[in-house]
Amino acid sequence: MSAKPYTIQDLLVGKHYRSHTRHDEGVIQYATPRPEIWYGSDFEAYAIEVRSTRGIKNFWATVAVKVGN
Repeated sequence: MSAKPYTIQDLLVGKHYRSHTRHDEGVIQYATPRPEIWYGSDFEAYAIEVRSTRGIKNFWATVAVKVGN
């Protein structure tokens, strides 16, 4: 038996997201790395597409994911 390797994108999709700066929330449908955005050496930036629970349109956001110590 072998372990299935997961990517950060795999782990983000399906999670609930709530914005702290806008009044948006929903479920993450898609995630992709954003290497052009730098939050520090211990973080990676990801663009996420979110299916809104408060409206009919999906919206995009950028999140920082801690990957280091």
